[in-house]
Amino acid sequence: MTETHMLMGNVKHYDFLVIGSGIAGLFYALKAAAGGKVAVVTKKNRAESNTNYAQGGIASVMSKEDSFEDHVRDTLIAGAGLCKEDVVRAIVQDGPARIAELIEYGARFSVKHDPAAPGHAELDLTREGGHSKRRILHAQDITGRELERALLEACTRQPNIHIFENHFGVDLITTAKMGLPGPNRCVGAYVLNKTTGQVDTFAARVVVLATGGCGKVYLYTTNPDIATGDGVAMAYRAGVPIANMEFIQFHPTCLYHPKAKSFLISEAVRGEGGVLKNLAGEEFMNGVHPLKSLAPRDIVARAIDSEMKRTGADYVLLDISHLSARFVMNRFPNIYETLLKYGIDMTKEPIPVVPAAHYQCGGVLASVDGETELPGLLAIGEVACTGLHGANRLASNSLLEAIVCAHRAALLSLRADWPPPPARLPEWQSGNATNADEMVVVSHNWDEIRRVMWDYVGIVRTTKRLQRARNRILNLQAEIQEFYWDFLITADLLELRNIATVAELIVACALQRPESRGLHYTLDHPHPDPAWEKRDTLLRRPPPPSP
Repeated sequence: MTETHMLMGNVKHYDFLVIGSGIAGLFYALKAAAGGKVAVVTKKNRAESNTNYAQGGIASVMSKEDSFEDHVRDTLIAGAGLCKEDVVRAIVQDGPARIAELIEYGARFSVKHDPAAPGHAELDLTREGGHSKRRILHAQDITGRELERALLEACTRQPNIHIFENHFGVDLITTAKMGLPGPNRCVGAYVLNKTTGQVDTFAARVVVLATGGCGKVYLYTTNPDIATGDGVAMAYRAGVPIANMEFIQFHPTCLYHPKAKSFLISEAVRGEGGVLKNLAGEEFMNGVHPLKSLAPRDIVARAIDSEMKRTGADYVLLDISHLSARFVMNRFPNIYETLLKYGIDMTKEPIPVVPAAHYQCGGVLASVDGETELPGLLAIGEVACTGLHGANRLASNSLLEAIVCAHRAALLSLRADWPPPPARLPEWQSGNATNADEMVVVSHNWDEIRRVMWDYVGIVRTTKRLQRARNRILNLQAEIQEFYWDFLITADLLELRNIATVAELIVACALQRPESRGLHYTLDHPHPDPAWEKRDTLLRRPPPPSP
């Protein structure tokens, strides 16, 4: 796609600026393009996103055996008392219409054929942990990759959408930061062009954060390298409230192998009959939860963590070898082929697995329409905290939230009367910054933050561990901030600054919540506190001075 734009000085002007190219950002761009020019900024290539790594599927009520009420109930149960029921209902009820649009855009979901009715096919719905019915649409075990493909191809056909690859959002531009009179609003963003090393200025009437999550703040994660919490950090620096960051979902089953880099074993493997066992071959979930291996993710992750600590093992086993080899290979071709590369045949032997950081349930406080407290700034997808997930995300509700909230945010953008940005915005100022020759500092700090978070702010927490983590992170932040102002910025330095900020927010939210609820489990307060039901943890910071 040709990257064309209007130039006014060194400012690129668009009607809509989308930061992030996952399912939320692309779905929004396709809808907003009806009302003007859209810039999609993505820090890697356009297909690299958390969406692209989503194996399981997208949850929606698509069969006569299912109902909106069932889906709502399952979501509320998983959310452990913290979901906003009106948001849950809005997203669940809007799901089928948005699924139909995905199919119109070219998404190809797996179907099953009825031998008794040749030529007839229907969607192949599967089930995942926490769901009472089969309602997960999937494209074999590469659903995210298929959705990303379809939406990117649709965007390519839309002349109003311009995708800027290898562009990294640095900071939001607000009228308060510029010293302009009137209520504060977002009017654009500074964006690092990784190819040239220059910081460009993007101006837009509407800025949309669709940057995904923050899995890379932890040592072990199922997320791609780009998941460094950039949108949350940018919003926080602009003074936008951040909510519920203590609720980090750890996927129970990440491949344990010395040569594998955080390869996710889809929850659908358990949904189709896979069972968890310890190294002695015992099914340890039987006495933990009535759903056994299909229990909600927080329960399964804690059970695995407990079993590993009890036995001293480095991993547990996920076994689906009792099912037909043909079924397993057809249902999970990508997982099967990948495991074979590591010498594991899942049709004949169990898979070694460990929990890993997987999904950010909190984020930028936003409405179901993506609206944040800062006029002109929307947040959609994993970066946003809408109240859908509560204290624990129900499996495959994330892609559903992404398309429903993207659709609603686009409708809001098209009808909102937010004024255009000023004709001229201040260009980025590097001051006396020089090229850094101490990148070993960046690498060291990056590793230290991720290890501190894994050791002290993981699946099971204590107040003392959280306080230790806070002290270590604050010390590192001072060093990172000094480095940031003294040297020319790079993508590595920006990511380091962002994961440090997000780590601080996760710890601060965790220290605010004196109870265990959903994904936040602390040994000092091991039970839910009714006084904290429906209460969000909130953090905000006033807008910083201009750079």
